[in-house]
Amino acid sequence: MKKIILLGIIVSALSSKAQVINPAILDTASSIHLGKISIGAYVDTYFGADVNEYKSGNRPYFVSSARRKELNINLAYISLHYHSDRVHLRVIPGFGTYMSANYAAEPAGLRFLVEANAGVCLSKKKGIWFDAGIMGSPFTNESAISKDHLMYTRSLAAEYVPYYLSGVKLTLPLNKKLTLYLYGLNGWQKINLNQYGGAGATQLELKINDKMLINWNTYIGNERATATDTKRMRFFTDIFWVYNYKKFSVTSCAYLGQQWYYKNENKLWAQSNFIARYRFCDLFSLSGRVEYFYDPQKEMIVPVTNVKGGSIYSAGLSACFHIDEHALVRLEGRYFNATQKIYRNQNDEPINQSIMMVANITAWF
Repeated sequence: MKKIILLGIIVSALSSKAQVINPAILDTASSIHLGKISIGAYVDTYFGADVNEYKSGNRPYFVSSARRKELNINLAYISLHYHSDRVHLRVIPGFGTYMSANYAAEPAGLRFLVEANAGVCLSKKKGIWFDAGIMGSPFTNESAISKDHLMYTRSLAAEYVPYYLSGVKLTLPLNKKLTLYLYGLNGWQKINLNQYGGAGATQLELKINDKMLINWNTYIGNERATATDTKRMRFFTDIFWVYNYKKFSVTSCAYLGQQWYYKNENKLWAQSNFIARYRFCDLFSLSGRVEYFYDPQKEMIVPVTNVKGGSIYSAGLSACFHIDEHALVRLEGRYFNATQKIYRNQNDEPINQSIMMVANITAWF
């Protein structure tokens, strides 16, 4: 039995290197396979610091790795997965500062579920599946799982789209390279359905070859709720690209969102990012990111300094030490420059610029 388990781990590790994966979808964790059941675990620890000071201890505008000047757990989870030819189910309870920040608006009994879904195969021959429950989001080229990404921290793009979705998903392989996913959802990162109706989304995934992937998503939903009665329909689309070749990896994402309001008021926001990594050897790699976030009407980013909205430019550098196939140590620095004074300095004065540093250890099986 031990030899079988070890062989399964080795095969999983080798296959993840050989093929490009979709980094926006949580289904890449290594696992111990016991027949039709897979068990996995993941722990993401970090220590963050800023040149700026924040009285709350939280870095504003982020839900991932947002605590400052303390060692903490961003995300830790246990993954339980059952898979057969006709049925699969996944339960992932999670804990950490990411869960506390990102699930705060959910009902108390559902705040610790990274995923909880079940699916049935409608056509084994064509690979058609129907899933229902809480599932990972396809939006942007980054998910909550840092090990799957070229940088440790998430770009602003990922922080302002759903990290998880609640509803149903239909998987429709169109050919060997192209897969269409159709979603019926409770809303924009909402586990419970609000009283005014749900939302729909599409995902088109093109795996050009084992090195390159292109993903295009769309979203439309009614954002009206008791707390936001003036909001109406939200429209959103994003496209991202992933390319891996030998020691070099790159990904880029761009999106555009529009929020309609009562009396025909509309608000737009957009972003773009580019991330690249070069692996010098099996033990060390270096990654860099540049990004731009545009939100002049404060639809997504509401400044803590009560100024008007604008744009944010950012650049970052990350050094990654690959301990083995199941552990990473990362050191990362990021610089932000905003068109408005949305940050605060050590004297609590509004400023345009901000610098953050973070150290991280991630391990999984």
